[in-house]
Amino acid sequence: MVEIGPGRGAMTSLLAGRARKVIAIEVDRALADGLREEFRDVPKIEIITADVLNVDFAGLCRREGVSKAFVFGNLPYYITSPILHHLLAHRDSICAMGLLMQLEVAERVTAAPGTRDYGYLTVAAQTFTQPEIALAVPPGAFSPAPKVQSALVLFHMVKKFEHWPAGRHEEFLGFVKRCFSQKRKNLLNNLAGRYSRKQVTEALQKSGKPGNSRGEQLSVEELAAVFDSLGATADLVSRR
Repeated sequence: MVEIGPGRGAMTSLLAGRARKVIAIEVDRALADGLREEFRDVPKIEIITADVLNVDFAGLCRREGVSKAFVFGNLPYYITSPILHHLLAHRDSICAMGLLMQLEVAERVTAAPGTRDYGYLTVAAQTFTQPEIALAVPPGAFSPAPKVQSALVLFHMVKKFEHWPAGRHEEFLGFVKRCFSQKRKNLLNNLAGRYSRKQVTEALQKSGKPGNSRGEQLSVEELAAVFDSLGATADLVSRR
């Protein structure tokens, strides 16, 4: 198990009671030194001083002789999205995740199509995982208490669009980012410059969607279908 941001170790010992080994990643050197002292007699707990955005999860798994790890973390509010993207990039080395985050972000990653919270982060998370809010956590559960509500989100790793070749998922996320570049605009406008209006309209029609659809109105699977259709169109054009 990998713990992100153990802080003063409130959860670390509890996690160690449920795992063969806990590797806790703490960016604050003083906190990391304190944790090493506190757990110096607990061989199943290892403290690493590092920025999680620089951690190679595949390398950690190889070192420990396992194929995948469970990741638990209390994510800092100001860097939740970059950390989540980093974890998703290392999805092949992660079996599941339990991440404590700001409730607002939790609602975004679990949002359904057609809702206000549905956007790029939603699609990025739901392309590789099935996220669900396990419980809400009030500010009083922390010391000092933050000014925001929090929630624990469970991310069950899933495999979607397995017919895509290597690197295609990342291309899809770039496409999705363009689809949501201006949420008030429809896909015809957001994808202008990359595809013609005719290409986008035909791709939407193949997916059973009207030509004036906005990104937030399409599910992950529908966005992928449009992406595949436009990709096939681009391939045909490139061959001519």
